Amino acid sequence: MESTVMEELLAAHPMEKLKEDLVVKGIVTGIHGNEVSVDIGGKAEGVVSALEFNDIESLEVGSEIDVYIERLEDKYGNPLISHDKALQKKNWALIVENCEEGSVLPGRVKGKVKGGLLVNIGVDAFLPASQVDTQSPINLDQYIGNTYEFKILKINQERKNIIISRRELIEEERQEKRRLLLNEIKVGDICEGIIKNTTDYGAFVDIDGLDGLLHITDMSWGRVSHPNDLVKPGQKINVMVIGIDQKKERFSLGLKQTMPNPWDNIEQRYPVGSKVHGKIVNMVPYGAFAEIENGVEGLIHLTEMSWTKRINKPNEVVRIGQEVDAIVIEISKDEQRIALSLKQVEENPWEMVCRNYPVGAHVRGKIRNMTAYGAFVELEEGIDGMIHVSDMSWTRNISNPNEFVKKGDEVDTIVLNIDQEQQRIALGIKQLTEDPWPEIQRKYKVGAVVTGTVTRIVPYGAFVKLEYYLEGLVHYLEGLVHISQISETHVDKVKSVLSVGQEVSARVIKIDPNDRRIGLSIKAANYDETAFTEEMKAFDKIKNTSELVSLSDMFSDIDESLSQREEE
Repeated sequence: MESTVMEELLAAHPMEKLKEDLVVKGIVTGIHGNEVSVDIGGKAEGVVSALEFNDIESLEVGSEIDVYIERLEDKYGNPLISHDKALQKKNWALIVENCEEGSVLPGRVKGKVKGGLLVNIGVDAFLPASQVDTQSPINLDQYIGNTYEFKILKINQERKNIIISRRELIEEERQEKRRLLLNEIKVGDICEGIIKNTTDYGAFVDIDGLDGLLHITDMSWGRVSHPNDLVKPGQKINVMVIGIDQKKERFSLGLKQTMPNPWDNIEQRYPVGSKVHGKIVNMVPYGAFAEIENGVEGLIHLTEMSWTKRINKPNEVVRIGQEVDAIVIEISKDEQRIALSLKQVEENPWEMVCRNYPVGAHVRGKIRNMTAYGAFVELEEGIDGMIHVSDMSWTRNISNPNEFVKKGDEVDTIVLNIDQEQQRIALGIKQLTEDPWPEIQRKYKVGAVVTGTVTRIVPYGAFVKLEYYLEGLVHYLEGLVHISQISETHVDKVKSVLSVGQEVSARVIKIDPNDRRIGLSIKAANYDETAFTEEMKAFDKIKNTSELVSLSDMFSDIDESLSQREEE
């Protein structure tokens, strides 16, 4: 019965003379899984792969199809045929006749080949990887089996091959979109885009084929360390157009502009004097920045970190990430600046100083630090007073506080003065006792011959220790023998004539009660009254010129004292 049907079909469709490289009609005799059997009127049936048919489900036994004879017989004696190549051979003529370079045709991606993809547009065409999309894809498998529009780039009739492009069509479509978008879009519009890539200074956003730069400063009202902290490539994002460059076909975009500006109504939300809570987010040499809300940072200057301590670096008080309370002390909305104070959260201890340490009060403290001109005494935590060298002794000429006190000593003092604005307290030790100079002036008269011991030698002379009695007790003071009053002959260096501990006789040549100084003369110890009077006149000229001790002498004295301590 089956043979009768086949004979009738063959009678209805007489076969042409068979030969290789020929397209002939064939009858489907069977469909078996991945294979289709076709009778072309030869000695044996040929087999066609089911993959060569776009819709294998619609194929039926007895259907007439075109096949291409590649070989009349394979090693098994069966013809080698192809339905796909038959269609391509027929379609090639149609494409050459009706299409030219630049024409657009639909096609289905068949598979991967070296350098790109194989696409069926009626015939097999080559799609280079560089022409698949606007950027060469890493994975070509995602395109296999899909149908797209393609543009013919080149037709080679001799080799019978065609090169096509999908990229050019995409770019042309995007160019048209860009043209329309540039004509329609305006500053202030909100657009949806896709993050293409990020850099240290921002991110590039694709908006319908147009590139826009989202600068890091326009990403957030707050601090952004790197664009990757907020956006990632491939992320969809809504941005505002804040600038348009028609020539370069680019936008300037803003993300923070799509959100409320936290600096609006800032003065109402954080009035001067209000207390705020924030987190330290950055430190600079002159202070630290505290974020009090997203996009709003206030500066805490070094001078606003402590009432009592001298802060040199912000990390002495705060650290990154630390939460703090502060007082708003200044707002500049136009410059988007807020000045904050840590110390004003607490009561200013200096406001209590006048009450706790009134002038004339007797106070005790520990020597905390010393400088060349005095010693600092800690009265309480954060409150220091300073004893100047001139307020340490009524009778000693003290050039350095180390001669009188040592760091860590507990001392009794008198409050001499308070400068609350400059946060300074002046203290004195000598004021604890009565001023001895009235008694000294009664004992030591100009012209009196005295005996004493050399205590210090300086470039401009020598200090001699003298004694006096006050309230029945022996006390000591120092008189100065100027270098000009040591010897009748010229003295270049005091050390060449005098030495510390040496006992000398001298004559009182000058008493200055205001500066509390006694001037002595060794060379005038044995003068008669006439010679002594002349020497006094000569000494007055020296005093009026240099006030006994010139500025250079004082520095030399300090240098020599330091050298002596280093030697010791």
